[in-house]
Amino acid sequence: MSSTRVALVTGANKGLGLAITRDLCRRFPGDVVLTARDEARGRAAVQQLQAEGLSPRFHQLDITDLHSIRAVRDFLRQEYGGLDVLVNNAGIAFQISDSMPFLIKAEMTMKTNFFGTRDICTELLPLMKPQGRVVNVTSGWGFKALESCSPELQQKLRSETITEEELVGLMNKFVEDTKNGVQRKEGWPDDNIYGMTKIGITALSRIQARKLSEQRGGDKILLNACCPGWVRTDMGGPKAPKSPEEGIETPVYLALLPSDAEGPHGQFVHEKKVAKWQFMPQFYPKI
Repeated sequence: MSSTRVALVTGANKGLGLAITRDLCRRFPGDVVLTARDEARGRAAVQQLQAEGLSPRFHQLDITDLHSIRAVRDFLRQEYGGLDVLVNNAGIAFQISDSMPFLIKAEMTMKTNFFGTRDICTELLPLMKPQGRVVNVTSGWGFKALESCSPELQQKLRSETITEEELVGLMNKFVEDTKNGVQRKEGWPDDNIYGMTKIGITALSRIQARKLSEQRGGDKILLNACCPGWVRTDMGGPKAPKSPEEGIETPVYLALLPSDAEGPHGQFVHEKKVAKWQFMPQFYPKI
């Protein structure tokens, strides 16, 4: 087992994930594991970084597949005895023009973005070493979705005492209500699936941080959600104002918080600052 420190980035074969991996390869004092659902694309991304003089490792990872997640968990445990930095970047978003039925979009996006990220955390958070850093990449679109929810749902999702089980129940209910065509009647936004999955991740981050403080307070593990802003990637499109290099500033800042840092912890961070739970339209396209 190596005593080398290790950082792992999910969804890292392109876009924001690849840019985060590149920067960590330059700045993180240890190994960086680039993961991707598609092995060929992941290995191509590794070769691209190797051509730049960097040395990431590769491991296949599909965050919607528990066997795949557990294979990564076992690899980290066997090779490194744990994990120092986890960046949960993997996620999907359907284009508005996509003709796939709304209910299928809702189910697939929630399964990947919220439940996939939750499964990763369930399996890998127990591996986090003291002074570990966890970064859940979310989005300000989550607050747009939150503000479109009924007051009752907003109160539940904003609650600082909501449990993981309650949150999972709400995310499942959103999908079920969407399937049944009653999402608006039940108080959900009518057209912001991606945002709902991301407010789920932001709320989950608060819960996870609270658990870490209760169960492993002395280990000083810091876990946060962050918004990179609107970034020029396949997902963000060519009109986005930020380059990937600008978009990764906050995720990398949180991943590399110094070992003696007291915080932030359990926060939503934007532009390297703790931000309020509200939509910031100046950072996003008009919709």
